[in-house]
Amino acid sequence: MKCEETHAPNSNWLYVMLPSKKTVRMPVVTGRLRDPDINPCLSESDASTRCLDENNYDKERCSTYFLKYKNCRKFWHSIMIQRRRTGVKPCMPTAAERDEILREMGKMPY
Repeated sequence: MKCEETHAPNSNWLYVMLPSKKTVRMPVVTGRLRDPDINPCLSESDASTRCLDENNYDKERCSTYFLKYKNCRKFWHSIMIQRRRTGVKPCMPTAAERDEILREMGKMPY
């Protein structure tokens, strides 16, 4: 899913053109969280939200999704700390680098 983003000058709002040609306004922080290069656990986050929506926000039914998200965040945070200590920039691997790391591991670590 590819979105076009425009940032209003001197504003904390980001205007995003969705694939459906609908423009939505969201805070810049939210736009960053939807960026796969910044958020390594985007699919896990979306799965948790989708589970909550489908189960009428019954958190007990979505505990496996929450656990998977939590483990994802822990894993990539440890990678980020390790890269920071060794002086690798950027600290958080890009989406392409993360795919390569996961491919080398052979399985999902979380």
